[in-house]
Amino acid sequence: MSLKDTLLIGCIADDFTGASDAASFLAKGGLVTVLCDGIPQNLEHCEGCQAIVIALKTRSVEKELAVDESLHALHFLQEAGAKSFYFKYCSTFDSTPKGNIGPVADSIMEQLGTDYSLLCPALPVNKRVVRDGQLIVDGIPLDQGHMKNHPLNPMWDSYIDKLMEPQSKYPCFCVTHYELFGDPTALKQKLDKLKKEFGHFYLIPDYTADEDGEKIADIFGEHKFVTGGSGLLEHLAKLKSSQSIKESSKFDCAVSGRGIALCGSCSKATGEQIASFKRSGRLTVAVDPAKILNGEQSVKSIWDYVESNKTKELLIYSIGAEVPIKKSGDPIRDAQASKAIEETMAALGKLAYDNNFTRIIVGGGETSGAVMLALGLDSFYIGESIAPGVPIMIPTSSPNMRIALKSGNFGQADFFEQALDRTKAC
Repeated sequence: MSLKDTLLIGCIADDFTGASDAASFLAKGGLVTVLCDGIPQNLEHCEGCQAIVIALKTRSVEKELAVDESLHALHFLQEAGAKSFYFKYCSTFDSTPKGNIGPVADSIMEQLGTDYSLLCPALPVNKRVVRDGQLIVDGIPLDQGHMKNHPLNPMWDSYIDKLMEPQSKYPCFCVTHYELFGDPTALKQKLDKLKKEFGHFYLIPDYTADEDGEKIADIFGEHKFVTGGSGLLEHLAKLKSSQSIKESSKFDCAVSGRGIALCGSCSKATGEQIASFKRSGRLTVAVDPAKILNGEQSVKSIWDYVESNKTKELLIYSIGAEVPIKKSGDPIRDAQASKAIEETMAALGKLAYDNNFTRIIVGGGETSGAVMLALGLDSFYIGESIAPGVPIMIPTSSPNMRIALKSGNFGQADFFEQALDRTKAC
């Protein structure tokens, strides 16, 4: 069968780790899934797949560019034959008034001619839930947790309708747990009324547990356009898939060869993961951006250490995950420090690839994007997950490689040990 016969879901994600997160849940739900870094030049490796996820780099760009690139991806997926569409963004949303979630969702909804879409950023397995329209992370409203002072997206509110108000042209309405599990006729009447009164609008359903996701998929699974985090995708995939989950993986996820982990994230979760890796007795290298900038540390010196330990698997990480990096007070200098970490990890990833490492694990969203850009890999089959939202990926052009990319806050304490162990053939 051709791709037009098999492709059920086309997903547009606003960054690479978010895309791999989305792809992992589609694969877990039973769909044969291919992840593409940007819009692919051809569909050769997509034949027979049931879901395509396109990773864009639009999370932090101006809304006009985000809309343009997202619509370009939408047109590609339409031409490929996708029956339904999903816009995937971070499960902690984008709180800035100039954020582009609203403009992108508005534009896709208009392009597809749908009356409404869902806003489902919840991911209960990672303690991110929605109740009465409020986004709650690890039991704390979004704007009261550790992300309230985020340097790029300070979380100023936790109610999704309030976050969407300055971004979107259209109103938002909650769908309570009672409405989801209550009389379906009453919910239909509510939708009919909203369609007549507003034309276009968004629904924010309660989503606090997997059973809610299952119910949302059951009610809205045939709707043409949905937006949200990755959690709902598993339930949408299960609804659409007739094959077993085991059949969705084309490759053995374990291969022989050397492995390395690279991490630029400075999150609390990452710090705990680094500590666990050290306790396991494995080798680590801390990268200090100040030392990179003044020449005390370099890609060459780090790689020389890697090569002097050929029988060992290492974790190379940003020192900021253990000790907060002091701001210099000079915005240019601080930006240079951040860039130094990304460029260093990207260069190390390329060296690993060029020196026949077969397993590369990356922590941190920005770091993952930089490493993938350096490697030049553009499409992946999706295997089993190491942690919720973190799949093992097999490059279509290098089927002997295994790659895993995780957002800073994702993964269990021993994530890096598990990632290296589970991708290594015995």
